[in-house]
Parts: sequence; structure tokens; C-alpha cells
Amino acid sequence: MSQSTPVQSTPAQAGSPHARSAIVTGAAKGLGRAIARELASRGERVALCDVDIDGAADTEQLIRETGGHAEVFGCDVSDEPSVQAVVAAVAERLGPPLILVNNAGVLRDDLLFKMPVDNWDTVMNVHLRGAFLMSRAAQGYMVEHGWGRIINLSSTSALGNAGQANYAAAKAGIQGFTKTLALELGRFGVTANAVAPGFTVTDMTRAVADRLGIGFDELVAREAAATAVHRVGTPEDIAHAVAFFASPHSGFVSGQVLYVAGGPRG
Repeated sequence: MSQSTPVQSTPAQAGSPHARSAIVTGAAKGLGRAIARELASRGERVALCDVDIDGAADTEQLIRETGGHAEVFGCDVSDEPSVQAVVAAVAERLGPPLILVNNAGVLRDDLLFKMPVDNWDTVMNVHLRGAFLMSRAAQGYMVEHGWGRIINLSSTSALGNAGQANYAAAKAGIQGFTKTLALELGRFGVTANAVAPGFTVTDMTRAVADRLGIGFDELVAREAAATAVHRVGTPEDIAHAVAFFASPHSGFVSGQVLYVAGGPRG
């Protein structure tokens, strides 16, 4: 299916591994790696976008070992020329990107009165500017083909979290951005949804334990006790939720924020 040939994709066509590619940002590790592996296991051709080329290459190897199709694309999601070049390269090498998962993220935690402006700007640029640039670049392919899925990673921190004014604001912004994309793109067959993880075991949450000055096991136990299911999340928990929103079966669900957090949130 070439970019120059508009096709109104049926769900069956869209579900075929021969009909679409998927971009996952921040695919070098953690949630991005798990999401990429899950989408690849469902037959998607996955573009692994990250500034960490070595980590993304490790993800690619894991996917290929299980028979999936993935390729690494170096990309700074906060840089407009980089995003434009990468999305065009994905379309050329893997086919038009009909699934986009905006997962790339960073932490620069600090209390408000101590937070440097650079730490505020870095978090906003990666999370919000990155999601905007990637979505703007990819949506054209989705609109042309009459089918698309945009999934943005938010967080329970969007509800407020001490020491994360920048991260909480960015993740709350992601939710408003998602709902607006749903309204603008729905008539073209494109849905937009957000997944908001609760505490999930990743390198990023290990950094939170370091910031708080406690052991990671102690932090995990504390967070697990605060959930209805009495456990913390795994990257695979998040990947399964993302995969639902990316599937042909979620076409009547758009503009939603799904808290994958072991209990009621929001």
C-alpha cells in the first residue's frame, strides 16, 4: 500500500501486518520496549524510535528472536526536523505509519521552589512537544488511508504528585491533547486515546526511589499496598492496554483516558 494511493481501510485490512506499520517512541527500554514487543507479536511492523540507539537495537533483537519485524530509527521527538525525517523514513521503509504510540519520556523531579527552568523545559519538550510533533507528522498518513490509531502515554501523576510539577503538568496536558485529537481526527477514521499507568516497575520508577531516599523494594511494597489489587504494575500490563487501543476492535473508543493503575483513579 503506497502513500500515494489513498485507501479507505476496513478493520480487516488495517489488522493485517501487510497493511500498516507502528511507531513506538521511547522504545529502547521499559514501557516502550514492552509495547513494541506486544505490537510486534500481533503482526505489526514496528519502528523503534529513540535517542538511545543501542537500547533500541536490543529491543529490535528481542523482537526478531520471536519472529517479529522491527527496525531502529534514531529520533529526538522534541526536534521538528528529526521527527519529520524519521516519520518519512518509516513510511518509506515499513509502510505508512497507521499506529503511533507516543511513549517517550523523561523525569526531572524536584520540588517547585528548587526546580530549574531547564528541568521544566526538558520534560515539557519531550512529553508534550514530542507528542505534538509526532502526531502532526503521522496523522497525514492516517487521514490519507482512512484509518489510524494514536495512543499517548499519560500517568496517574496527571492527578498531582509532589516533586513532579513538570511531569504532572505534562501528563495532564497529554490528556487534553488526546481528547482534542479525537475530536479533530475522528471523522477521518482516526482514534486517539491515552493510557495512564500507575506505579510500574521500570528504570524510571527506580529513579523515583533514589529521589525519595528509600530502597526500591520498600517503595514497591508501599505502592502495592495502596492499590486495590495489592500489586504494582509491570510493563506488560501497560502494553496490553496500548495494544487494545491500537487494534481494529477499538474503533468506537476515542478520546478516552484509561488508568492502568490497579484500582479506580481519575
